[in-house]
Amino acid sequence: MAKPQKRYVCQSCGSVSHRWAGQCVDCSEWNTLVEESTGPVTPFAAKHNLQGGGRALQLVGLDSEIALPDRLPTGIAELDRALGGGFVEGSATLIGGDPGIGKSTLLLQAAAKLALAGHSVAYVSGEEAADQVRLRARRLGLGTAPVMLAAATSVRDILTTLSQGSPPALVVIDSIQTMHSDLIEGAPGTVSQVRASAQELIRFAKERGTAVVLVGHVTKDGSIAGPRVLEHMVDTVLSFEGERSHQYRILRAIKNRFGGTDEIGVFAMMEEGLTEVANPSALFLTQRDEGVTGTVVFPALEGTRPVLVEIQALVVRLASGATPRRAVVGWDSGRLAMILAVLEARCGLSFSSSEVYLNIAGGYRVQDPAADLAVAAALISALSERPVAIDSVAFGEVALSGEIRPVAHGGLRLKEAGKLGFERAMVPAALTGEKQPLKLTGFKNLGSFVDHMLGRG
Repeated sequence: MAKPQKRYVCQSCGSVSHRWAGQCVDCSEWNTLVEESTGPVTPFAAKHNLQGGGRALQLVGLDSEIALPDRLPTGIAELDRALGGGFVEGSATLIGGDPGIGKSTLLLQAAAKLALAGHSVAYVSGEEAADQVRLRARRLGLGTAPVMLAAATSVRDILTTLSQGSPPALVVIDSIQTMHSDLIEGAPGTVSQVRASAQELIRFAKERGTAVVLVGHVTKDGSIAGPRVLEHMVDTVLSFEGERSHQYRILRAIKNRFGGTDEIGVFAMMEEGLTEVANPSALFLTQRDEGVTGTVVFPALEGTRPVLVEIQALVVRLASGATPRRAVVGWDSGRLAMILAVLEARCGLSFSSSEVYLNIAGGYRVQDPAADLAVAAALISALSERPVAIDSVAFGEVALSGEIRPVAHGGLRLKEAGKLGFERAMVPAALTGEKQPLKLTGFKNLGSFVDHMLGRG
């Protein structure tokens, strides 16, 4: 039969002992141990019960005062925009992107600017030798920046080195897939090694107040390689996107515990490295003097930044009996099928005997539902061979009923279009009642929009 278990709990610190003593061994207070008797327990319950024997936690309310975290502005405005103002002290940031997209170049530029501003910065490369990193810095014109370089893959060696003296303000690990922890078995790059190495580096960041940046490889579909738990462990996840054949690069925040995930940073790859793009709309608009069928300008919105992109459509009529093809670059193919179905079911336009190609100029990817009306305008223009006026833009969400619904931040989109010389806009009817910088033409449904495009009314 199980015996009742006795224990002695310190009334000062909560420490638990199975024998009485005059002085608590944890807080050194005298005569604070008080006997508490629990019910009969089995040996299994005594070993696995977690309701006692731990350290009492201090619980605070939501209304407790707390200071905003300190940030390290990198001096690169587009990077700071994506981060929400700069790196946060004691935070862990994971940045991923295709090979050769410019991850190491961007981080080296940020590390050099922080070092030139007087901060202590360490750059640890597991893929390149220190001389290779030094040559790249010299090519970028940053050879004199006081960045501490190292080529290592052992997490123990890295943390031992960083723990000597005052911790650096920023540590860049390039890349986490090359790191190795001797606490567990496995080759570098395996799931267990990536998880263990990242955990040790993140623990160092939290304890010493150092901002740690981890570079991650990506898989064939563009997602960050390694265990999914790695993205849950870090505070910020950045994705560096873009085609290597194109000049521009987009830095997008996927997760950010210290800021929003709706901001992007736009860069252009030049000989001197990655340069900031103050006006990204200039990258995605075709400079032309006359209208071309199937092209419409759409004011997309990334966070608080409007970006004007050109949507291009091509409709090719096929011989009877041939199977038409649908090809999309830079937009959702399922959404294109929906727009084609609404145009056919609600407006009487037939695309069943034609191939349809849709492209977002410049390699840009659009995820904004406000692009529905611009895509419909491009398809109608390509089918009817009637060009859209070159000084007009279009945006609005199309419902399955054919209704054109209003979208968020319409005034901000129109203001950006007006800055770049556009004078007219085709928008949902709900926007036409407000004073806007452009001449607006509002539409309640897609049928009236088609009539306008085809000159029926």
